[in-house]
Amino acid sequence: MTDDPARRWYLAQIKPNAFQIAERNLRRQGFAVFAPTLAQTVRRMGRTIAEQRPLFPGYLFVGFAPETAPWRAINGTYGVSRLVSFSTAVPAEVPLAIVSGLIARCDDAARLLPPKVFAPGTEVQLIGGPFADFVATVEAMAPGRRVWVLLECMGQTARVAVPVEGLRAR
Repeated sequence: MTDDPARRWYLAQIKPNAFQIAERNLRRQGFAVFAPTLAQTVRRMGRTIAEQRPLFPGYLFVGFAPETAPWRAINGTYGVSRLVSFSTAVPAEVPLAIVSGLIARCDDAARLLPPKVFAPGTEVQLIGGPFADFVATVEAMAPGRRVWVLLECMGQTARVAVPVEGLRAR
């Protein structure tokens, strides 16, 4: 996604409930679009389910070469509110290091992957299962992509093994 050396990345603000419309229309116009998502556990009708939610709700990254691309058309694209700018008519460029770092941490479907290794003593948040949104402390990494965490629950500390995919660094 960062293969074009002339491409710069900008941030587009999206209209409410128009994320998919904006993404589809920007791609049709030939712009590169990157919108990282994060797995979150939500409760619906008494059940806990995991779903992908935008990492930056209301925004997506748009990549183009400002010298050659018709970037002013982005502000008139269905679903897009505007390109983010700071007191000028020129959109604010997002540093390439930030975008390339995010792209490196995502899979092909732009889902943010968990860090590969958690150091002992690191505070993490559980993102799935019955303890979703609980904060725990990493005790040790176990073979098979499992992590032993210390979980504070009802005044006592419990040692629990959790898959690394079920944790997010705080």
